[in-house]
Amino acid sequence: MPLYDYRCQNCRKRFDIFMSYAEYGTRQVICPTCGSSNVTRRIGRVRVARSEDSRLESMSDSADLEGLENDPQAMGRMMRKMSSELGEDMGPEFDEVVGRLERGQSPDEIERDLPDLGGEEGAGGADDLGL
Repeated sequence: MPLYDYRCQNCRKRFDIFMSYAEYGTRQVICPTCGSSNVTRRIGRVRVARSEDSRLESMSDSADLEGLENDPQAMGRMMRKMSSELGEDMGPEFDEVVGRLERGQSPDEIERDLPDLGGEEGAGGADDLGL
C-alpha cells in the first residue's frame, strides 16, 4: 500500500497516511494531531532512472562546450554537471579545482597554485607530456 505525505493547514504538522490506490481521492484524510480535514497532499521529489547511455548523451551537447576555455565559471559548472551525471565521487582534488573554477579562477592560475595536482611527480602530469 502506498504512503501519502500530507500537511495540515490548521496545525501545520506533516503526516503520512497509508491507503490503497482505490482509496486515494475517495477516502477523507484527517490530521492525526488536531483532527482537521483541512489538509493538502505534499508531493515529494521524483527521481528518474536513466541509462548510462542517456546520461552520457545529455553531456555531449556541443553547444555546452563552446567558449568554455574563456569562461572558467562555465567550465566549473559543466565539470560539476558531468560529475553529477556520472554519479561518481571524483575526490577532493576534483572538488578543489571545480570550486576554484566556479569562483572564476583561471585554469592557469589553478595549475600554478596546485603544481602537484593529479598525483605524484612523474605520474603523467602536464610537464611529463611536454605541455
